[in-house]
Amino acid sequence: MANRWNLPDLGFGIGLRTVHFPHILAEWPEMDWFEILSENFMDTGGRPAYVLDRVAERYPVVMHGVSMSVGSTDPVNFEYLKKLKALAKRTKARWISDHLCWTGVSGKNTHDLLPMPYTDESLRHVAARVKTIMDYLEQPVFLENPSSYLEFTSSTWTECEFLSQVAEQSGCGILLDVNNVYVSAFNHGFDAGEYVDRIPADRIAQIHLAGHTNKGTHILDTHSDHVVDEVWQLYRRVCQRAGGVSTLIEWDEAVPSFDTVRAEAWKARAYREGSDARGSQAA
Repeated sequence: MANRWNLPDLGFGIGLRTVHFPHILAEWPEMDWFEILSENFMDTGGRPAYVLDRVAERYPVVMHGVSMSVGSTDPVNFEYLKKLKALAKRTKARWISDHLCWTGVSGKNTHDLLPMPYTDESLRHVAARVKTIMDYLEQPVFLENPSSYLEFTSSTWTECEFLSQVAEQSGCGILLDVNNVYVSAFNHGFDAGEYVDRIPADRIAQIHLAGHTNKGTHILDTHSDHVVDEVWQLYRRVCQRAGGVSTLIEWDEAVPSFDTVRAEAWKARAYREGSDARGSQAA
């Protein structure tokens, strides 16, 4: 199924991380695309900027942020958006994404993705902010479902319903993080399969996959390990509905070698093709 923006399927990518800079610059390895954490490059020069420019010359780049704070009651931060827009132009970014959350208040950034109540009032507020943000950036924005560890008793929508309505009312798209669906489903006791089935497939512009840390009573979204089998099965379920969607492996703690992370991306390719990926190896 094609997405409604006719965005290309970039294939399978990984996050651009500093630990891999030497390998990338020396080898220019086979990789479909890279995702950057926007804030790591917005106010940065020197070597990180040099590496990013070289990478953007050779690979498609997508920008993923953590400070858009679409759920905040603070005024929209146009200075932040100005830097974001400039970075997108510099890297020829294929698109920009962030999270359905808020990150601070009264000008203070908590540097965390904070949950929000899923209510009619919140829906109107977020949809209006996202429209304003996209008008300024002059391109669609894609919002990711965050992992969460608590819920608000005031919520009148489920998360998947709320995210779908934000997309419908604002015109934005969805970055579906399949691992986050699994993490939140475990933590709150909802059905992960039902969640991914109810997300409008033509709104899904990108998919995230990652590992996590299971503490028994709860799961932490740590991006510190291989993707677990249950998440792979959810991913396959999404692909059966959405078809070819650009897919990214996130690995942000205890980051292993480039080849190890890339092997997870190639495993995603095998799952999407419906083959048995258990024995897939890095190219």
